[in-house]
Amino acid sequence: MAYALLLLAILSEVIATTALKASDSFTKLGPSVLSVVGYVISFYLLSVVMRTIPTGVAYAIWAGLGIVLVSIFGYLFANEKLDLAACIGMSLIIAGVVVMNIFSKTVGH
Repeated sequence: MAYALLLLAILSEVIATTALKASDSFTKLGPSVLSVVGYVISFYLLSVVMRTIPTGVAYAIWAGLGIVLVSIFGYLFANEKLDLAACIGMSLIIAGVVVMNIFSKTVGH
């Protein structure tokens, strides 16, 4: 259950960050509201997840996968470029999350 909530927290953060760019520095109402609401939902869900999953682990997964997904959304929907170094870096982030979840004794399963 905690990992499902963590996934929802990550998706909310990705939507909020994508809307933040579309808000044009909070000058467009719709994307601005979506951004604020998305971050509130994301932080709330993250706080609930931290009851079960250690803070460092939950935050590492939330931040790491958020970075990767925001980058992918930017590439797919905002015509932002990802060079080889960015792709390698994101691969290392994913590898770190996988290593933590498979080998760390601090991750509560």
